Order: sequence, then C-alpha cells, then structure tokens
Amino acid sequence: MKYTWIRWIFLMSGIIGLTSACTLRTNQSPNEIALLIGTYTNGDSEGIYSFRFNQETGEAIVLDSVQADNPSFLISSSDGTRVYAVSENNDSTDGVSTYAFDKEKGKLKWLNKQLTGKAPCHISTNGQILLTANYEGGSLLLFPLREDGCVEAEGKTYRGSASGVDSLRQTTPHVHCSLFTPDGKQVIMTDFSADRLLCFDLLNDSLRLCDSVFVEAGSGPRHLTFSPNGKQLYLIGELSGNVYVYAYKDRRLQAIQTIESDEVHARGSADIHVSPDGRFLYASNRLKHDGIAIFSVNPSDGTLTHIGYQPTSKHPRHFNLTPNGKYLLVACRDDHVVQVFERNAESGLLRNTGRTIQVPHPVCIQFIL
Repeated sequence: MKYTWIRWIFLMSGIIGLTSACTLRTNQSPNEIALLIGTYTNGDSEGIYSFRFNQETGEAIVLDSVQADNPSFLISSSDGTRVYAVSENNDSTDGVSTYAFDKEKGKLKWLNKQLTGKAPCHISTNGQILLTANYEGGSLLLFPLREDGCVEAEGKTYRGSASGVDSLRQTTPHVHCSLFTPDGKQVIMTDFSADRLLCFDLLNDSLRLCDSVFVEAGSGPRHLTFSPNGKQLYLIGELSGNVYVYAYKDRRLQAIQTIESDEVHARGSADIHVSPDGRFLYASNRLKHDGIAIFSVNPSDGTLTHIGYQPTSKHPRHFNLTPNGKYLLVACRDDHVVQVFERNAESGLLRNTGRTIQVPHPVCIQFIL
C-alpha cells in the first residue's frame, strides 16, 4: 500500500503540475540526465526515487522508485551502471548496498549488501574500492569492489577519535565524510569529534595515515569538496558554521582562510559544493535561518568572499548542482521537498524557480550522466 500511495502522489503531482516540476512526458531530450534522490524511510518514503532531469529547463520527470532502508547517501559508478547506497539505521543492519541501474528507464535492481559500522552517512569510490564514513561507528570502512561492480566483503577499518572540546557533540568518535584527492593518490577523512582531517596515502587496497591536520577547536568538520582544478580543498564545519579553505599541493594541506557561513550560529551546517566553473562556492546551513551561503572564489588562490544568502525550505541537509551548473537542487528534509534553484552564471546568485520535487524526507541528491 505504501508503494502504491507514493507512486499515485508522484503521478498526480505531475499531471496537475501544481508545485512539482514532475511530468509524465516520455520522450527524452539530449539535455536530460538521471537524477536519484535518497530519503529517510521512517515515514511514508519508499526509499530511492529516480527521475529524468532536464538541466536546461529544470523540469523533472518521475521514473521509478525502489524500496530501501534509510538510503541517506548514495553515489554511482563512473559509468552510471552501478549505484551504491547506505542503510543508515544505526543498528546491526547498517550497511552499503549495490544496485544495477538502468539510466534510460530509471530502474534500480538490488544486487548485494555488506555490513558497515553504525550509521553510515557518506560513500566515496574510485572504481576499485569503496569507502563508507560511519557517523555513530566513528570509523571509515574500506571495501574492495568486484569486477561486476558489487561491494566485496569488508576490507579494513580506520577509526576516528574524540578529543574535541564540545561536551555535547564530541564525546564519542564520529566520522562524517571521506574524499579521494583529484590525483587519486590520497584519501582525506573528516574526524568530526577530534576537529581534524586525517590524510591517507592510497596503497592499492589499503590506506596509510600520512598526516593529521587540525581544524579550529569545536568546529566539527563535516563535508569536503575540491575545486575543479584540484588546487584547493574546502571544508564545512557543522558546529562552527565556518568554511575552511586549504591549499592542496604536493599531497599536503595548508590552511589559508576561515570564513563564516552560518551567521546565526545554529550549529547545523551541512553540505558544501563548488560550481562546475570553479567561480562560486555554496554551503548549506540548517536548524535556524535555513539556507545556502554563497561565496565567490578568487581565481588566483581559491580564497572566498561572501556575496549572498539564499533562504530554503526546512533542513537543507544536502544539495547538488547540475553538471552544466545551471541549476542547484536542495534536499529539504523536513518540508519533504527538493527545491529547484536557477543559478546566475555571472553573479553566482540563486533564483527560486518555484518548482519543487515532492519526496518524503529527501536527504541526498545525485545526478548521473
């Protein structure tokens, strides 16, 4: 019944065309790409929802959904034929699943699952291995990938620590994110409860710790992103509400700037991305004054200047930009919508198109070419 009800809601929203950008058109434009949305399933959500998204018009077309337990983060393989999604249940069933994905039809087929540490909340892969950041488990797990793209049995575990100053949020280890460096030779992990970044050399199917970079005390490092040219790393601190800018050269990080993102100090900063042209950076903030902070990027050294703030619906946990940079989509968990913003390529500012994709508890947005 839940599946039927959700599908009916999606179909009707497309037919009526009220607040949703969804339609039932079946012919595919060259500008249309696959869009996957992961959700929390403690309410009416089915799991993972697939759409076709036109990155020129901002229109979304409903394709399919698949049942999954709390797929709060998901990514795809480089060719888009495999999708990896966590099950963030915070219990013994927590894991990462592999799905076969038909980009044309939007169909997902479950293939296998491997258990992770507690509350996996982020995935990264280079095509040979897959990493899950496990928030409550306080660990980073490395899994080999089989030739068919499925996640193999658990490989190695790398643990965070708890030495931060925040007596509420940093009493136990939490790991929130990991990222492969653009040259593919390292992995950088956010050690949330120790206010540091752990840098690992990548050695085939294992990691070797090579550096520990401390961030501002009480910052709660959360998500990372590199500039398109790979010369800068940007970090959002969940607790401090600051963006931290690092120069990345010769496999080393050097701190060059700290700039405020959350002006009301709500302690809920979440996600961070650079526009595909490298000219602007965006960071989401939750809990109070929900929205997206907008920064221009200095082309010479990657430092930031605050230029605007775009209010959003409630709890913008995750957002993403279309590959062509024209639209920015925001997953607003508590209002059950994905908002579609159009991005001004010259100013970097966002315009609310008024279009929304109605999905229960959306928390992750991924485009697949």
